[in-house]
This record gives sequence, C-alpha cells and structure tokens, in this order.
Amino acid sequence: MKLAIIAGNGRFPFLVLDAARSLGHEITVIGIKEEASKDLEAAAKQASAALHWVSIGHLGTLLKILNEAEIKTAVMAGQVKHVKIFGFVPDLTAMAMIARLPARNTDSLIGAVADLMKEHGVELMNSAKLLEPMLAGAGRLSERGPTADEQKDLDFGYGMADAIAGFDIGQTIAVKHRAVVAVEAMEGTDETIARAGHLAGDGVVIIKVAKPNQDMRFDVPIVGLATIQAMRVAGAKVLSIDAGKTLVFDREAFLASANEAGIAIVGRAAESAEGADQKR
Repeated sequence: MKLAIIAGNGRFPFLVLDAARSLGHEITVIGIKEEASKDLEAAAKQASAALHWVSIGHLGTLLKILNEAEIKTAVMAGQVKHVKIFGFVPDLTAMAMIARLPARNTDSLIGAVADLMKEHGVELMNSAKLLEPMLAGAGRLSERGPTADEQKDLDFGYGMADAIAGFDIGQTIAVKHRAVVAVEAMEGTDETIARAGHLAGDGVVIIKVAKPNQDMRFDVPIVGLATIQAMRVAGAKVLSIDAGKTLVFDREAFLASANEAGIAIVGRAAESAEGADQKR
C-alpha cells in the first residue's frame, strides 16, 4: 500500500521505514524539520521513498503532500518534544484547528491532527504495528527481579503513574521508599530519571506506563539503551514498563547494559494495569 511516515526525532522513523520497505509498501517520508534527523535523506533514498520536509504547525503543507501523493494511510514515528508546542508558528490550517482545542497537551494536539487527517481521507495506523516484535513482554525481563522492598515501591507507584498518565501530564515517575521523587512533565523520561537521581540518590525505582486508554497511533512509550544509561548515571535500580504497549529499542544492548549494572527490568502485564484502574 501507499504509506506516509511522518517522522520525528530518534531511531523510530528509521525502524519503521526499514519495516515498511521489507513489506513492499510504497513509502513517502515526511520529516519534521525541527526534529527529524537529516540522515533520513540517505535512508529514504535507499528505500526508494519520496522525502519531504515540513515545519511543525504547517498542517496545510502536510495535507497537500498526502493529497498529491494519493496517500490514504500514514504512521507517526518519532518524538516531537512536548516543549515545542510553545514555539511553533502555525499556518492557517493549524491556527483553525488550535482555535477549537480545549487544551494544548499531547492528546489534544495530536488527536486533533489525527482527526483533521481523517477528514481529508487519511487514516493514522497504530505506530507500533510494523514493530510488534519490539514490544515488551510481561514479567521479569532482566537477569534479576525486584527485591521485596523494590516491589513495594512499584506497587506503591503504579496507581500514581497511571493517574498522571491519564491526565496526560507524563508517563514516568520515580519512587524511593514509597515516596514519589520525580514526575515527568514535558522534559522527557531521561531528564526525569536524572532529576530523581539528583534528588534521592541511588536506589530510585522508575515506572514508565502507557496511558490508561493509550492511543497506539501516537505517543507510544519507548525505552532503549539511552534509558538504561540515564538510570546508571542516576543510580536507579529498577525499571517497570507496560507489556504489549512499550517499544524496546536495541533490546540486546538494552538488557546487557541493565544486567551489567544490576538493574531489574519488569514488564507489567495488562491485567495488572487494569486491576490498578479498578481499584482507583
């Protein structure tokens, strides 16, 4: 099929591009100028994919590209930093969309973009669909599991992490001794981990969750080697991610680094998250 990849930063767009190419899709890459790597040019050329660059907020240009290429399916891959919502200059199409929004949080903005695309005949697909083998499994993923005290921190933190994610504030919290040390907002996971280490020192437990009604078309939780490196610097000892809803990049290096540092990694099963929701 004809597929547009709307590319933000990081490796996500490259992985989706490789997967789409292997499936024989006719690909158009639309790179976000302020976020996507210039290496996309070479990757798109290798995949025989058309490449366009669009600035954040230029939705009219985006829709024009999709229409002229007769594309009916698109996938969002790669992060657009949340703080960028304060700095972009919208075109008339984006201005009209923003004027109808009740808030400028992630769900409102990207959800509105998805709705606008649908109005123009373009469906956004599950952004993890092409990378399903990379989704985290359930249970212990590392060589060691959490200690009894660390498990108490996890149990303490899950409900709070789910609540914060449900309000679209952030998807990561840090806990130590049954106290919340840091909460993610717009700064991102790695910065939250660094702040937690600065505030509480070694032994912090990191909980990264999907939103209670996670829209897998966008803002899918991702962890990778950089996550573990941030944890090692901060002295964090446990990482919990949601099974089936979190993409794990560079899995072998990710786990090897965690095991070397004695970091426990667990995949929270979906039924565990649902049980936490019911308790609240």
